[in-house]
Amino acid sequence: MQETARVDGTPLEHVLAALSRERGKGLLPDTAFDRRLERTLPLLADLFGSLYSSRPDWQDQLAALIVQAARSWQERPAGLKDLDAEREGDSGWFQSNAMLGGVCYVDRYAESLEGVRARIPYFKELGLTYLHLMPLFLAPEPHSDGGYAVSSYREVNPKLGTMEQLRSLAADLRSNGISLVVDFIFNHTSDEHEWARKAAAGDPEYSGYYWIFPDRTMPDAFEQNVREIFPENHPGSFIQMADGRWVWATFTPTSGT
Repeated sequence: MQETARVDGTPLEHVLAALSRERGKGLLPDTAFDRRLERTLPLLADLFGSLYSSRPDWQDQLAALIVQAARSWQERPAGLKDLDAEREGDSGWFQSNAMLGGVCYVDRYAESLEGVRARIPYFKELGLTYLHLMPLFLAPEPHSDGGYAVSSYREVNPKLGTMEQLRSLAADLRSNGISLVVDFIFNHTSDEHEWARKAAAGDPEYSGYYWIFPDRTMPDAFEQNVREIFPENHPGSFIQMADGRWVWATFTPTSGT
């Protein structure tokens, strides 16, 4: 990779050094990834720093993000890389007046992912170019918040299908000119999620993923202005954890924000 990113100094050099170390351990160089990184890294570093520069390890976190992106790119199927290149050449593709989308819950519309697949000819007849499936990942019942209180982003709700069926559906839609849209709401998990379990156990890294306070001082201050979403069955926006701390759980007692 060219060394143009060193113009802004330490954060960018820190990232490139981490990426170089990973490539020394077997991560393959890739000109397409490097070209994108060269163009976007200065802006990404500025934005990341504006959010997290108060953390002493923010540069390490930025470097870890880039390294993970490089690993994911290496594993990305060739067909998706080709689509990436096509869209990169037309950055306003999603704003085209030829784009037409549909949105539905899998279970309510087609019962399962296979049911959605069977309706692809109908989607084409409608002229859809993207299909937004509402949250379909594993979530606790009956307190799933419509599927948004996710327990695992690596598992589809078994009532709907499997991850392999989701991958297959995405490929079939794509081959018919339809892009699949799926929600990833990382600031809202159920108490079953791995992050929530570790936060509840007191792990400081994962506790930092949630709004957790040792007493009612900050929750009471927030409650003066925060709107209640479901006041009938979940008054307030905080619940007390088993260890006495208070966690922000806007929608239900089993979801954390």
